[in-house]
Amino acid sequence: MNSKVPNEEGEVRNLVESDIPDALCLSTAAGWNQTADDWAMLVSLSPRCCRAVFLERRVVATATLICYGTRLGWVGMVLTRREYQGRGFARRLVTELVACADANGIESLKLDATEQGQPLYTKLGFRVEQPVERWETTAPILAPRAPAGPGGELCEWTDAEAFGVVRGELLQRLGMRSAPEIDSDGFVYSRPGRQASMLGPCVASSRGAAERLITQRIRSAGEDHWYWDLLPKNHQAVELARSLGFSPSRRLARMVRGKECRGNAQLVYATAGFELG
Repeated sequence: MNSKVPNEEGEVRNLVESDIPDALCLSTAAGWNQTADDWAMLVSLSPRCCRAVFLERRVVATATLICYGTRLGWVGMVLTRREYQGRGFARRLVTELVACADANGIESLKLDATEQGQPLYTKLGFRVEQPVERWETTAPILAPRAPAGPGGELCEWTDAEAFGVVRGELLQRLGMRSAPEIDSDGFVYSRPGRQASMLGPCVASSRGAAERLITQRIRSAGEDHWYWDLLPKNHQAVELARSLGFSPSRRLARMVRGKECRGNAQLVYATAGFELG
């Protein structure tokens, strides 16, 4: 017989551009918000750390690692096709990424974990740092236009103070997709999503500045359905989201492995998303 016996363990390799439609099928099946452009950005930012398990030339599991220098790496997009769950593919990929980060001297790893994924990450040495929540609206409540603050150029060090590390390349890629709102008190980005427009990241010096930037962005985008990922420990961000008609829809656990790597959560009014931090 010349019939080929399939490798049930699958082949692990890096995702490339031609794999994006397959990867998008995974995130879509899971009900996630990523678009093909989101996957393309991840592959472009980290071509050697966007990993997948392939069976019969089809993507059946994924995991990504974005490195912000050597101080911090961010794990995301841990997905397995439903019919292949329970076979250890996610553990295999995340274990590979952890080993890769260790080999390259990454001091801290973080991720935003679902309740289902948290036991796996705990076994791999991650510990809970803080909660992170997704808020959602289909009808934003926008106050009358507020006077704009003085314009300015985006300062990467402002973002680094808020987030904890410099992530200039990510901000540049996000800005290429949709120019941010920027003034002397902060900035906000947004991008299209499969289900809803994604607000963030947003860094601002005060609630008032964040409200001005965010309402300006929502108005300019002209969309009604929005997701907003925030850190509940920033009570001003929570109050602002509620006042604009958003309500919580998901709660995840931000987890860390290795050294502590914290910014200033009181400046973070919206994160970049669960897969980016």
